[in-house]
Amino acid sequence: MVPRLPELIGHSQRRGAADSVEIMATTLRRGARTIDRTDESEDGGGTAIEVVDLTRRFGDLEAVRDVTFEVPSGETFGFLGPNGAGKSTTISMLCTLLRPTSGTAKVAGFDVRTEQAEVRKRIGLVFQDTTLDDYLTAEENLRFHAELYGVPRGQAIHRLREVMEMVGLWDRRDGLVRTFSGGMKRRLEIARGLLHSPRVLFLDEPTVGLDPQTRAHIWSYIDELRRRERITMFLTTHYMDEAEHCDRIAIIDNARIVVIDTPEALKASVGSDRVQLHTDDNDAAIRALSERFGLDATLSEGGLTFYVPGGEQFVPRLFAELDIPISSVSITRPTLDDVFMNYTGRTIRDAEASASDRMAASPWMRAARRR
Repeated sequence: MVPRLPELIGHSQRRGAADSVEIMATTLRRGARTIDRTDESEDGGGTAIEVVDLTRRFGDLEAVRDVTFEVPSGETFGFLGPNGAGKSTTISMLCTLLRPTSGTAKVAGFDVRTEQAEVRKRIGLVFQDTTLDDYLTAEENLRFHAELYGVPRGQAIHRLREVMEMVGLWDRRDGLVRTFSGGMKRRLEIARGLLHSPRVLFLDEPTVGLDPQTRAHIWSYIDELRRRERITMFLTTHYMDEAEHCDRIAIIDNARIVVIDTPEALKASVGSDRVQLHTDDNDAAIRALSERFGLDATLSEGGLTFYVPGGEQFVPRLFAELDIPISSVSITRPTLDDVFMNYTGRTIRDAEASASDRMAASPWMRAARRR
C-alpha cells in the first residue's frame, strides 16, 4: 500500500529533508495545480527565462554580479564555469530558493521575486546534492512529488510510468532508493523533475561525482528527453564535454558572464590552434615568444600555452628559432577549454582554485563555517 501524503511528509521531516525542498513543498501544498503545457501563452512570449542585471551578495562576497541573458523556449542552455563562479547561486535565484540582492528575473513569464508560487509550479529542479528519501521506494518518491504538485491521481499514474520508463527505472519502481547506485538516483531525480510536466527543467551539475561511463549514460537519457519532451533545459556544469550538449553556453567566471554563444561559434572565435610547450626556462620562453614571434603565452598546468594559426606549420619554426631548449610540444584544435582560456586568461582548473581562495577569504564564509 502506498503511504498517504501526510505520512510521507512526516517521514521526510523526521529525517531532516533538504530545506529547499520543504520551501517549495510548503508553497505547492497551498493549492498547486498542474500546468497545461498546450497553453503557449504561459511561455512568456517564446522566452522561457529572462534575466537582467541579476546580482546576489553574501556580506562582502559578490557571488553573482550583473548577470544578463535570455533563454528561448525549447532551448538547452548551459552555464559553464568553475566551482565557485556563481552557477548554483544563479539557479537558486531563478528557482526562487534565494532572493536576489538586485536585478530582475522572469521564468516562464513570471517574476522570481513577486510571483514565486507561479514560478515554482512551472519548473522542475534536479539539485546538485540528492534530495530523495532513501527509505521510500522509487515509486513512493515520485508519488510524493506528484501529490505536492497537485497532479491528479489518474494522470499521475500514467505520467509516473512514462517518466520512469524514459530513464530506464520502471522495473525498479518498487526498489528502496537506498539500494540504488549514484547513477540510478540521478536518473530518478531527473524523472521526478519531469513528473509534473514543467516548462523549464533546471539541472544543477547533473552528473557531478559520477564516473565517466555513468555520466555518458545520464546524458544519453537527457538527450532522449530533449527529443521527447517539449521543455526548456537550463544546466550548470564545469565539464567541457557536457557543455557540448547545449544549444548555447554562457561562460561564467568570477561571478560574471564572460561570453554567450553556441559551442561551435565559441570554438570558431578562438580560430587558432592551441600549442602547449614545456621548456627548461618558462619565464625566459615567455619573453622570447613575445619578442621574437609577437605571441602572448600563458603559464598554466606546468607549461606554456599560446595560440597560432596553422600550428603544425609553426612548430618547426619554433624549434629552429627559439634558443631555449624545448622538452615537449603538443598541438590541438580549438576546444571549449581553449575558449575558456581565451576569454578568461586561465584554465578552468586555475579558475576553480582562484574561486576557492576568494570564498575562503570572505569574512561572511568564515563566519558561516564557525556557526
